[in-house]
Amino acid sequence: MTARIARHRSRTILLVLLSLSLTACHAHDPSRRGYHIAYRENQVNHCPGCGRSHWYIGRLSAECGFCGTALPLTESLSTGAGLYRCSGRSHALPDFAAAA
Repeated sequence: MTARIARHRSRTILLVLLSLSLTACHAHDPSRRGYHIAYRENQVNHCPGCGRSHWYIGRLSAECGFCGTALPLTESLSTGAGLYRCSGRSHALPDFAAAA
């Protein structure tokens, strides 16, 4: 009986580890994530809360003019205040002592 329980436990552990490894390797894949609700520029955007299409657009989000539902902007994920990207150039300060 104990050997049977040990086999069942080892099989359960193996299945759990296998399922974790499969989900972890595709967690970042946007095509497997599904539809992401966001405000998309140059498209008609209907509010998921009330269905209307009047928006107040900010730097990082858009707010429905009727019910106040806020959605992130798709463009705000790559630009904006506080988001820095290295362009490969050196950002060292100039040597002011040598210039004087």
